[in-house]
Amino acid sequence: MVRPERRTKSDIAVSLLLTVAVLSGAGTLWWFSSARATELHTADRPIEPLPSARTVPEELNQVWRSPSSATPHPVVAGPAVVTGDDGAVVGRDPTTGEIRWRYSRERELCTVGSEWGNVIAVYRTADHCSAVTTLHGSDGERGPQRNSDVGFGTRLLSDGSYVTATGQRLFETWRSDMVRTQQYGTPTDIKNPDNNLSRPNCDYSATAVGDRRVAVIAECAGSARDRLTVLRANPEDGEQPEEVMTTLLGGERAGVVAVNRERVAVVLRDSATLVIYDMSGKRRASYDVRLGATPDRGSAVQVEATSGSAGTYWYTGRDTIALDESTLRPRWTVRETLGTPAAMADDRLVPIEGGMAVHDSATGEKLGEIPIERKSTTAPVRVATVGNVVLEQRGDTVFAYR
Repeated sequence: MVRPERRTKSDIAVSLLLTVAVLSGAGTLWWFSSARATELHTADRPIEPLPSARTVPEELNQVWRSPSSATPHPVVAGPAVVTGDDGAVVGRDPTTGEIRWRYSRERELCTVGSEWGNVIAVYRTADHCSAVTTLHGSDGERGPQRNSDVGFGTRLLSDGSYVTATGQRLFETWRSDMVRTQQYGTPTDIKNPDNNLSRPNCDYSATAVGDRRVAVIAECAGSARDRLTVLRANPEDGEQPEEVMTTLLGGERAGVVAVNRERVAVVLRDSATLVIYDMSGKRRASYDVRLGATPDRGSAVQVEATSGSAGTYWYTGRDTIALDESTLRPRWTVRETLGTPAAMADDRLVPIEGGMAVHDSATGEKLGEIPIERKSTTAPVRVATVGNVVLEQRGDTVFAYR
């Protein structure tokens, strides 16, 4: 018979110390984990969609406002207006601004966008804008997540099918389940050195998306001219980017205004010209335009102020120009505006000093004006609509009018 081993007081003390150490370590891991630093409060019931506006109102009054430093324009996801500020992404009732759901992390927000009825929130990590989370616009329920390699200052650009996260040295495109479909540029950690990481000595200074295409302006070492490149948003091999076309431009300080399957529109700021190229790289047309102050090229990629459905509406810094949906040629121009327009009841609301100008979407004919009291106006003013609610983003604040 084997006698049970006696446990001394020192054995018990050591066991207690080990238990305390394990519990303390687990508590430390939880304290610094993303789970502890994340809060999600979903909506008690989904936000009800607003019916489309049948007419343009004769007057507009401010009904609510909210800080939203992480959104470059009013973000609408499904039925919700979404604001992003101080690490929190908030889904609001469009008519009242009431908070219906809230997601927050103890991290800095890089940017917030939307597509597929979802919100896409990108949070900063030590080295990148890496932590990407999707949230259902109607109730805030969490959807697919991913980690990204894009740099600080990223913007989310949607073509209706895919979302591209911009970057000066690297950009990438995601589909609705947040799987990456293409990556272009130079990752900080190259996992596969055989990949076709095109033009590693280039900075990507401007980006636009459309019709499953991504168009970029590259500033490359040793070249005095900017390079325009158009890529597929969804190549057959996600590890191998597919260039549709590439060509050198006739100068520097170029920007991409719009792109579709057949054409790409580029603004050459040196000559104040809008140039249309086809997908063979041939220059098809050019138009003189009036531009505002030339933006400085810093760490952020330049994204032209555009909006639209059934065409692209471009704010040049002075005027708003409607571009043809297929050819990208200018259809009509409204002079001395403040930013991009939004659709309401088949018309366009164009921000101007003192309010909104109402223009016919097809012809550009001015139909009237709606006064809006703005205590201060800093262009560009970005406009969106939800039902009969008109949204403006001015600086770091979203304003709602009815």
